[in-house]
Amino acid sequence: MISLTSPVETRAHRWPAGLKLGGLCLASTALFLVGDIAILAAALGAVLALYAAPGPVFLRAGLRSLRVVLPFVAVLLAWHAIAGDMRMGLLVTLRMVTLVALANLVTMTTGLEDLVDLIRRLTAPLRRLGLPTQLLEIAIPLVIRFTPVLVARAETLAEAWRARSRRRPGWRLILPLTLQALDDADHVGEALRARGGPLGPHGQE
Repeated sequence: MISLTSPVETRAHRWPAGLKLGGLCLASTALFLVGDIAILAAALGAVLALYAAPGPVFLRAGLRSLRVVLPFVAVLLAWHAIAGDMRMGLLVTLRMVTLVALANLVTMTTGLEDLVDLIRRLTAPLRRLGLPTQLLEIAIPLVIRFTPVLVARAETLAEAWRARSRRRPGWRLILPLTLQALDDADHVGEALRARGGPLGPHGQE
C-alpha cells in the first residue's frame, strides 16, 4: 500500500475497513488462480475504471502513486524476455500491478485510524494470550504513512541529480535515501518515546 487517504470523498470511504481488506484478500487469491493473460488484463482495466469513477483528481492521484511500480515492471519484463518466457512475464506483471493498484485503492479510501482499529481487533486473540501487539498496531500505519514520503524523497533526489549531471542516478541514490530514511526513523522513534508510546518506558512494561 503506497498512498495516503485521498482527499476526494468517494462511496468507498464509508465502507468498513474490514470489508475492503477482506475483498482485497479474495481478489488477491483469485488473481493468483487465474492463468489467462486476457482475464488479468481485463481485471487491471476494471481496477483502473474504479480509479476513474470518482473523477480526474482521484485518478491522477492514484496513477501518480503507482509510478513506483514501473521500475519493477521493467525489470520483470526484461528478465523474462532474456529467459525467453514473455508469457510468464506478462502474467507476473499484470498480477503485480493489479494487486498493488487494489491495495493502493484501499489505502486511498481508508483512514489510518480505521486501519489501526481493524488491526487492534484482529490482534485481540494475541493480546489475550499475553503477546504484545502495540508495536504491530503502530508499525503498519507508519509503513503506510512513510512509504509515499520515501517515494517523494527519491524523486527529489533524482531531480537534484539530473540538474547536476546528464548521467542517470541509478544506484547512486541508495545511500542518501537510506540515510534520510534512518534519520526520519530516529526522529519518529524519539517522538514516540517522548509521548510514552510503544517505544517508550510505558510501552516496554
